[in-house]
Amino acid sequence: MIYRFDTLSSTNDEARNPRYLHGDIILADYQTEGRGQRGNSWSSVQGKNLMFSLVAEPVWLPASEQFSLLECVALALVDTLAHYGIDATIKWTNDIYVGDRKLVGVLIENSLGGHHLWRSIIGVGINVNQSEFAPNLPNPTSMSLECGREFPREDILELFVEHFWRRYEVLKSGQADTLHREYVQRMFRLNVESTFRLSDGTLLRGTIRNVAPHGDLIIDTDHGLQQFLFKQIAFVI
Repeated sequence: MIYRFDTLSSTNDEARNPRYLHGDIILADYQTEGRGQRGNSWSSVQGKNLMFSLVAEPVWLPASEQFSLLECVALALVDTLAHYGIDATIKWTNDIYVGDRKLVGVLIENSLGGHHLWRSIIGVGINVNQSEFAPNLPNPTSMSLECGREFPREDILELFVEHFWRRYEVLKSGQADTLHREYVQRMFRLNVESTFRLSDGTLLRGTIRNVAPHGDLIIDTDHGLQQFLFKQIAFVI
């Protein structure tokens, strides 16, 4: 079921309410405290973009394999954008880029039940029809800017949900390896030498070669292949 709100602090905050069940979607026209990865805020003009949270209960998925759920989300977003002729890539771990510009942000918050996931709140923000952005945002884009026209937001939501559950069933059927291979193939700057910033501020030149099944980024550097956790490294764009 889709629950629609004019304004929320954030859809993820609302989705924590236990009244929402597996498959429910919380959709807001505007968020006052939207947020993304690394504690970043998510800014959006009211009525222009798509901001929602999907509630899932993947109780069959071991907590050690939770990165696979993230891969389902990222691939479903790329699938959705491809339907509209937008060639997108996945910027590790799960932002969606067109060229060097960010079009989608994702924030997944998982709760555990023993050694398995219990409840996952999948927050998604898609820049749909916004054409002007705050100057402090470094590299935003939107579907409208990329395609030169506006899009019906709820059609995009319906298509994403369809793609997500298809990917989810692939994962549930034990085909995590298939999802992972496709995730890696669609990565932003795969096999392209790039600059990164380490958590201590040091710059690093290297080339993304792979992602470990549990999510570590594998970069080919002057010192050989190195693995990095999410908070240890960031792209310099």
